[in-house]
Amino acid sequence: MIDFTSTPIILTMMLGSVGVIIPVISVARKEKGSSLYGGIAFAALISAISFVGYQIVSKHVTPAAIFSKNVLVDDTFGSFFAIAMLIVAIMTTVGSFNYMRGKTSPAVYYSLILLSSIGMVLIAYSTDLVMLFVAWELMSIPTYVLAGFAKKDPSSNEAALKYFLFGALSSGIIIYGISIAYGITGSTNIGQVIAGFSKLGPDMTPLALLAVAMFIAGFGFKIGLVPFHMWLPDTYEGAPPTISALLAAGTKKAGFAAALRVIIMGAIALDLNWAFALAIIAIVTMTVGNLAAIMQKNLPRMLAYSSIGHAGYILIGLSIAPFSQIGIQASLFHILNHAVMKASAFIAVAGIITTLSVSHIDKIRGLGKRMPITSLGLVISLLALAGVPPLNGFWSKLMLFGAAINAGSVMSWAPYLAVAGVLNSALSLAYYGWIIRKMYFEEGESEKRVKEPKSVIAVMIFSIIFIVGIGVYPDPFIEFAKSAVPALTNVTTMH
Repeated sequence: MIDFTSTPIILTMMLGSVGVIIPVISVARKEKGSSLYGGIAFAALISAISFVGYQIVSKHVTPAAIFSKNVLVDDTFGSFFAIAMLIVAIMTTVGSFNYMRGKTSPAVYYSLILLSSIGMVLIAYSTDLVMLFVAWELMSIPTYVLAGFAKKDPSSNEAALKYFLFGALSSGIIIYGISIAYGITGSTNIGQVIAGFSKLGPDMTPLALLAVAMFIAGFGFKIGLVPFHMWLPDTYEGAPPTISALLAAGTKKAGFAAALRVIIMGAIALDLNWAFALAIIAIVTMTVGNLAAIMQKNLPRMLAYSSIGHAGYILIGLSIAPFSQIGIQASLFHILNHAVMKASAFIAVAGIITTLSVSHIDKIRGLGKRMPITSLGLVISLLALAGVPPLNGFWSKLMLFGAAINAGSVMSWAPYLAVAGVLNSALSLAYYGWIIRKMYFEEGESEKRVKEPKSVIAVMIFSIIFIVGIGVYPDPFIEFAKSAVPALTNVTTMH
């Protein structure tokens, strides 16, 4: 059952209609390089995020829900993720204004960003496994094309091919998990599947375990969890740098939205050992991501491994989710923060690549003088990613590690998650500091200031305000994350 007046349906109509109209306009105008299409896409995304904000402020959305008879639920959980992912889509669109200048098929490019945004938003609001899968494909298929948008660049073609192959594998694993869940419970509604799992006998529990494992593996590919991360560095390096921002900061968050919707199955069907398994994956993911990032010399590749590390931080909250609602709250807060921090870093790198045609770390010596605003935005983003106070990343990491320590009264191993997180945050300062040192403390071949793309400057200014603003006054956003946490108490008692 679908409510056609709900937020997700209206967002779909808003973004979908514009996404279809833009290519039609391009055919009618017979223009290849007009910035008109980017402006139309930007206006559509601003309208969409404004509508979500209005729905939240006017309290037209329900509290975060797990159980719903509808395939889409208009709740604060979905609205929270919609805000985060639409911010990323807006940053990607604005950051692309300069990148797409003079390139072919700009209308198709911006149209695909809008269509992928629809998929991301629908994932956040989905409470039915089939609807979730349809939204997953709607998000993924446009990004396969966008990753290979630079058709004449072999690395872009390789990025798109690897992304497509692993994405197809991910989708196959998810649909297999859905089929098992449906076979056991006779329903694809997430709430009914949870209720069905809670009543299983010992002979059927292994199948329930397999179904949830399939979901974790399928979503893990998109999220970039170890050992499902193999495609990610090559794709982020080869894809257009603006699209890497969309993938790292947008589609990964959609993966977490999907995982959070179905992770409750693990809280019902499985015992404490499942949480321990997620904790192990969290530690391995953050450690592998940060260790690999230290060894990289290519900026997009370094940021790609950094995003793998942050997937591990977010997973800390998920691993203690059945026993700590603060853990999920912290994960949601870090998801919002990371969306802006990572998108800002990739857009800054996109500006550097577009302006100077360099991506090797040794080529950014003296960049602080040549591109001061872009450099400042990149530095603020990197320090926030490292968790340096008083920036926003500090507060969400503090909440994550604090929740892990508090969960020690229930799970003796939980405080070790905090120890691993702190050590990895310190480790990340090594390669973030390396970038900062190259830009500000080493002399480059030229110190002549170059003209920075205005669109990139706009993204940097927004990012700095967002990162510093939340760092100085995080309370409203922490409360927003708290309101988006589903009530797990009535779920876990079903076990």
